[in-house]
Amino acid sequence: MRTPITNVNWLEHHEIMDELLYHEASLTTHPMDDGFEAEVLKINLDQESYVLKTWSKSSKPDVQFQYRLLDVLSERGVAVSKPVGWGINPNGDKVLLTSFDGTPIHKVNNKTMKELASILARIHQIDIAELEHIQLPKYDFIDYFFPEASEHADLNHALISLVEQTPMRQDRIIHGDFHLGNIVEEQQRFTVIDWTNGQLGDPRYDFAWSLILLKVHISERYADMLRSAYLLENFMEQEELEVFEAWACLRWILLNRRGSTPKGPNVSKRVKSILGSNRFLKDLDFQGFK
Repeated sequence: MRTPITNVNWLEHHEIMDELLYHEASLTTHPMDDGFEAEVLKINLDQESYVLKTWSKSSKPDVQFQYRLLDVLSERGVAVSKPVGWGINPNGDKVLLTSFDGTPIHKVNNKTMKELASILARIHQIDIAELEHIQLPKYDFIDYFFPEASEHADLNHALISLVEQTPMRQDRIIHGDFHLGNIVEEQQRFTVIDWTNGQLGDPRYDFAWSLILLKVHISERYADMLRSAYLLENFMEQEELEVFEAWACLRWILLNRRGSTPKGPNVSKRVKSILGSNRFLKDLDFQGFK
């Protein structure tokens, strides 16, 4: 029986791919929860497991870049999946095969927050000179993270105000969407997945986005734990962090209006509390949240 990896035109791959193809008859496949952007399949061979992502939906990221980025980061000991290969299937969809590194985190504690903070801090400390050969992309910050914001008068007004407060940097690698849904765990080892938004960016924003998501969807206590642990390794002034928390909060509101944020009890209350306590947002008027 042919498997989903057999029909792929593998454009770049490691030697393990040859072994998987050789043992094709022994492979088993199991569907996994799909993300917003791709179909996900688990592939097993003996005691080893792999993840096959197929971008058959509207999103068409640079999968070659993801493969090469994971290759470089995993070689440097960063907590990412090891890439096996990338290619194009018969439908013309790009696919990426990586190691399987566990399941989503379902329970957090202080130790978890400290470890995740350390992982994110290490990502932000990577010398980009070591990554020059993979050509890290650099995008216009507002165009990338705030598409269609100009259609929302209240958000657009706030964004214009924040631009004047923010000397933006784009000199470090960022994940772009570092949150519990993009981290898996196996035997108390954490791995950061989904590098679709990996790019040259401002680590202060990358961290603030993680912080806001924790505040809104998990708890203020765990957000405080992440903040304290991260700032021990990558310090920034409180006002500096607060302006980037304002950026992150505005992005959350934009995604919420597009129906792209998880629903949950007290979410609106928490967002209003964050807005009311942020010096850059507290005097602005925003529409309701879903």
